[in-house]
Amino acid sequence: MPSRTKKLLRSLLLASLTLAFTGFFVGFLLAQSKAGSDAGTRPDAGKEAHKGPPPVPSPPPAFDDVPVPDDNPTTPEKVALGKRLFFDKRLSGDGSRSCYSCHVCEKGLTDGLPTAVGAFDKILTRSSPTLWNIGYHDTFYWDGRSDSLEKQGMAAWKGANMGADPEAVVKQVNEIEGYAKRFGKVFGGSATPENVVKALSAFERTIFCGATRYDKFEQGEESALSDDEKRGYELFRGKAGCGTCHAGILFTDLLFHNVGIGMDVENPDIGRKKVTEKEADTGAFKTPTLRDISRSAPYFHDGSAATLADAVETMAGGGKPNPYLDKTNLQDHKLTAQEKTDLVSFLTSLDCPCDLKEPKLP
Repeated sequence: MPSRTKKLLRSLLLASLTLAFTGFFVGFLLAQSKAGSDAGTRPDAGKEAHKGPPPVPSPPPAFDDVPVPDDNPTTPEKVALGKRLFFDKRLSGDGSRSCYSCHVCEKGLTDGLPTAVGAFDKILTRSSPTLWNIGYHDTFYWDGRSDSLEKQGMAAWKGANMGADPEAVVKQVNEIEGYAKRFGKVFGGSATPENVVKALSAFERTIFCGATRYDKFEQGEESALSDDEKRGYELFRGKAGCGTCHAGILFTDLLFHNVGIGMDVENPDIGRKKVTEKEADTGAFKTPTLRDISRSAPYFHDGSAATLADAVETMAGGGKPNPYLDKTNLQDHKLTAQEKTDLVSFLTSLDCPCDLKEPKLP
C-alpha cells in the first residue's frame, strides 16, 4: 500500500475517534446538566435530593410487628417528626420539660424518681413507667386507663405531666418554620393537637429493646450470660415463679395484679379499680416490663423499693398481705439468700442498649 494512502487512512481513523470521544463527552455534560437541573442549582443539591429521614426501625429478632392503628400509619417522616417533638420542651406548659425528661436513657427510660414530677414542679402520685417496647402494649398508665398511645399522649400532654394547653402550643408550633414544613409534608396541613400526638405515638412505636445479653443468650450465644445469671434465669422461669406475670418476650403479661404495694396506708391508691369500678381490682397495677429493670430504680408504682434487691425480696416473698392480694400468682417461694442474689444477677442481663439522642430541633 502506498505511503500516501496509509497516511490518509490514519488521518481518517484519528478523526473518527476524536468525533466519538467528543460525542460521548458532550452527552455526559448534558446528562450532568439535566441532573443538576432536576435536583437544584447548588453543587450539593443532587445529594440532598436523595437525603431523607432514616428508615423506620425494624422490630428485634423474635418480636412480632408492632400493631399500628389504621388512622395513624407509620412513615419515616412521621417518626422523625415525632422524635423531634419527643425531645422538645416547648410542648410543656412551662417550657421546662419534654417527654424525654421523664424517660431518659440512663434511668431505663424512666426518670429515676420515686414518683414523677410534672410541669410547674407538680409532684405526681405514681412513678414514670419505662417506654421500652411500649408499642406492643394495649393499655397505658399503671391503671390502664388509656387504651392507645394516642390517647395516653393527649392525656399526659393536657394533664399534670406536661401541664399544657395543646391548642396554645400548636399555635406556637405552626409559627416555627421548620415544624410548619414538616407537618405540611407529613399530615398535609398545619399542626393540630391530634396530629402532634399521632407523630409522638409513631415515634414511640419504634422504641425497641431486644438486643440485651439475655436476647443474645436465647439466640444461642452461650457465653452471653455468666454462671450466676444462668442460675438466676432457671430460678426466674422455675422455682421463683417470676415468669408467670413477667411473661414472654416483653417480660410482662400486660395484666393487672395486687401485690400489696402501698396498701398499708389509710387511703391507699386503688389502682385499676378506679377504671373498672370492680372491687376485685382494688390495688391492682399493671405488670411492669423487666427489660432494663436494673437501671430503672426505684421500683413499683409508688417508687417504694429503693433497690432491685428490695423489689426481689418483696416479690419472692409473695408480696405484701392485704385483702385483695393476688394469691393465685404470688407465693412465698422460700428462696435462699444466694438464690435471690442470682435472680438479681439475671435481671441485669436485661439491660437495654440505649442510643436516644436529641435531634436538631426547628
